Amino acid sequence: MQAEQFIECNGYVVEVIRSNRRKTADLKVEEGAVSIVVPQDTAADKIKQVLLSKRGWITQKLAAQREVMPASSRRFVSGEAIPYLGRNYRLKVETGHFKPAKLINGRLVVTVPADTNQSAMVRNAIIRWYKRHAEEKLSEKAERYANLMGVQPKSIGIKTFKSRWGSCLKNGHIDFNWLVMMAPNRVVDYVVIHEICHLTHYDHSTLFWKKVAKQMPDYEECRRWLRRNAHTLTL
Repeated sequence: MQAEQFIECNGYVVEVIRSNRRKTADLKVEEGAVSIVVPQDTAADKIKQVLLSKRGWITQKLAAQREVMPASSRRFVSGEAIPYLGRNYRLKVETGHFKPAKLINGRLVVTVPADTNQSAMVRNAIIRWYKRHAEEKLSEKAERYANLMGVQPKSIGIKTFKSRWGSCLKNGHIDFNWLVMMAPNRVVDYVVIHEICHLTHYDHSTLFWKKVAKQMPDYEECRRWLRRNAHTLTL
């Protein structure tokens, strides 16, 4: 399953994901972003028909989510700093047909249509960019540390948590908060190690912290950084 394209429809951008496993379309609105998973061979016209038929539902969902979305100090305009793995990248907003956020020559470039709510669309594009990179980078880190510790997570997911950086279930599934990608790389490693260690110790016992320390002797410094800076890791 992979994201093939983004299409503009009814004043918002929809991420189209094609899957060999889907039999019917699955439409989602999460954090102000619209996505649809469709069977692999679904025609573009058919996708637009589904979106048009759900236009009212999508509009209501977007409005409801914007009402509860935390206020942001960012305006999502060119020149703003976007943190990624401890480094700031300058945002560059261009006007035209929508293009996903992409790092180009040290800048995070987003192209959005002129006749839209640009700040909301830019924010959604950046969230998608973070999640895409979080899925890739955190999965790689989890695999590396799991191999070092001789364990294997059942699966890795990316979620939005209000007050935690990761979660490990007893069945071995691990979720990471994509917002941690704003933190320094060393801190991200600590979060991954923390959750991988829960595959062996499903608690915060002395044995658990000893296992964390074995992989990262300076983990306390990373914990302190998160406590001091958690409020800044937001979009």
